[in-house]
Amino acid sequence: MKKLIALFATTAVASTTAMGAIALSGTASVSYDDNGSAESATTYDADLTITGTAGSTTFTQSMDIDAGTDAATNGDIGVTASTLSTTIGPVTISADMYDEDDAATVSSTGGLIADSGDNRSITVSLDAPVGDATLGLDDSGDVTVSGTFSGVTLTHTIQDGSDKTVGSASIAGMDISLTNDAGATEWTIGTTVAGTAVTLGSDKSVSAVLGVTGNTVTITHTAERAARASTTATKHSVSQRDAFTTVAVSRSLTSGATLAATYSTLDSSLTLKASVAF
Repeated sequence: MKKLIALFATTAVASTTAMGAIALSGTASVSYDDNGSAESATTYDADLTITGTAGSTTFTQSMDIDAGTDAATNGDIGVTASTLSTTIGPVTISADMYDEDDAATVSSTGGLIADSGDNRSITVSLDAPVGDATLGLDDSGDVTVSGTFSGVTLTHTIQDGSDKTVGSASIAGMDISLTNDAGATEWTIGTTVAGTAVTLGSDKSVSAVLGVTGNTVTITHTAERAARASTTATKHSVSQRDAFTTVAVSRSLTSGATLAATYSTLDSSLTLKASVAF
């Protein structure tokens, strides 16, 4: 293990002087939300990702660059991710060099993301094909077996006390996915009927997408959610929330921008958003 990490460190140093390709990508948007009966608000967002590649070594840095919104909760202002990875034969070594510290950030699911300490890590994984399956081993001791058999894709991770199995398949025009994580099972079934893509979930959620690429209407129903305390696995607490429905209309313009309008029955709010990706 120490030799592999040392070799990775040497490769990382060498790559700084011979980075063969630099790629930039990002998004920018502005949104106006009337917030129902509450005071309206305008928000801005701009993100930038820099990717450098030299041979089999890749460095990726992602940043939130709009007006320093990260300053109040994060010492590493603007940075959202920083990773360095390299491949040596069947061995892949990846370093997560960014330490998340967003204790005050509320997730999109309504939960509170808790600070779990120093989140930086180095992962060493070995992928060895065995017939139609691939075996993987990382430095945490987890063993992963994955492959596609008769059109069914399966991934099984053997870990201490909480094995996880993920499966997916397309059968008779239906896309089915199933996840069993430490005994808890979740599933989704999706199909297309008369041009409308419909997805059902085990959490009683339903979504439907109508229209064509660049001009769509998405209707989503989210079931009632009970309160749930923070756990070591989820690292966030979830409060009770009533069932609600959202209707989103999105249209791509010839200018390259996208306009979207979303109405939510959760708070009777209407959000208008203009965005562009590059």
